[in-house]
Amino acid sequence: MALTSLTQARPETETAAQSPLWLARTSRWRRAKDRLVSVVVTGFFLLALLPLISVIQKVVSAGYARLDPEFFTYSMRGIVGAGGGAYHAIFGTLLITGLTTLLSVPIGVMTAIYLVEYGRPRSLARAITFLVDVMTGIPSIVAGLFAYTLFVLFLGPGARAGIIGAVALSVLMIPVVVRSTEEMLRLVPGELRESSWALGVPTWRTITKVVLPTSVAGITTGITLAVARVVGETAPLLVTAGATTGTNLNPFSGRMETLPIFSYYSYAAPGIPLEPFLQRAWTAALTLILIVIGLNLLARLISRTFARRTGN
Repeated sequence: MALTSLTQARPETETAAQSPLWLARTSRWRRAKDRLVSVVVTGFFLLALLPLISVIQKVVSAGYARLDPEFFTYSMRGIVGAGGGAYHAIFGTLLITGLTTLLSVPIGVMTAIYLVEYGRPRSLARAITFLVDVMTGIPSIVAGLFAYTLFVLFLGPGARAGIIGAVALSVLMIPVVVRSTEEMLRLVPGELRESSWALGVPTWRTITKVVLPTSVAGITTGITLAVARVVGETAPLLVTAGATTGTNLNPFSGRMETLPIFSYYSYAAPGIPLEPFLQRAWTAALTLILIVIGLNLLARLISRTFARRTGN
């Protein structure tokens, strides 16, 4: 009996003696795997960062030379060589982007509110969701051709105007606004809605006083990023807004220049001498990047500001 108990205790003693060694080996193996995965992830991150750094370095180095007051205060009317600027293109970009935002944000936000708050069990909501998914993936040139064809019916062949470009960009921006707003509204806890309904508050007032204030930070951020997404579109504006060398601040009449078109034509169809046109093209691209960076910073600032106000 004593021999049996000694035999049974012996494996336990050996296991106890081997346990620290086993734990040390397991710990070293886990640390080695963690280092390996960290190195692989960091390597791929740096690999993905290389094209971005290369593009920024090229645009800054090639466009910095014309980043002067003349570039922001003069148009290209009467300029055939050196000099001139993108004053007309900058204002055209801001006007068309502003019109696009005014058209897209109400439609996109209202559509998202319907999908989340009213239309979940209905077939119409499913159809709208499907159409939004389809619109998210359509090529930008298709949006431009759609807007051009639509306005040709009213204005005749060869119609070019800033409002046509705004409609084309709205086709691209609306699904982005719908998707981002929809996701933000779904993050609002259902208990907040139920508490409001329990107090006898109607649905429309619950949405305006509870749901939207709770999700306003994310909605505003999504809208700002959607604006940054469409501000650099070129293909739709080629067939809708056209190009011009002078300043046109009326988006409802005549051609209107934008920064993407200005950069494209300066690089694709330069005059003689070649160098001033290429410099203006790169500086326009740099200005467009600065606008996009500014919009992204604005989105972060708005998100933090509204998050502090709502306590989220």
